[in-house]
Amino acid sequence: MATLTVWKFHTAEGAETALAKLVQLQKQYLVEIQDAAVVTWPTGRKKPKTIQAFDLVGAGMLGGAFWGMLFGLIFFMPVIGVAIGTLVGALSGQFSDYGINDDFIKSVREQVTEGTSALFLLTGKVTIDKVEDAFKDMDKGELIQSNLSSEQEEKLREHFGE
Repeated sequence: MATLTVWKFHTAEGAETALAKLVQLQKQYLVEIQDAAVVTWPTGRKKPKTIQAFDLVGAGMLGGAFWGMLFGLIFFMPVIGVAIGTLVGALSGQFSDYGINDDFIKSVREQVTEGTSALFLLTGKVTIDKVEDAFKDMDKGELIQSNLSSEQEEKLREHFGE
């Protein structure tokens, strides 16, 4: 079973630092990163920058289509306007099939703001105590979590896998 987690950090660099640490832990077989993406929102910018972590986790399970649609729904659709409300509704309905509901989207949208960053992770096996220990001296950020069932993970692979 995979777990989709979103970690919010109080600095624009926090998510990239945390991902670099997790990649080190993956080399020690303490965490299995199936896919990852980072959102950085430096102070003074009108919108965040989003990056899929291809170079850190290989091809990734979900691919750019998934991350692009999710980030568009969370960060960019709300400012486009009501004219495309039907499209937004359809997209949010699609994501609820994968355990990503309106509350999850709203929570991320409200918490990831200018001057912060977020790390979006799809992980498999995790040795929780060892990972927690590795992060004890770092800004752990705030966790927003959505666990995916095996069925939801399979739907994600089907619809977004490359």
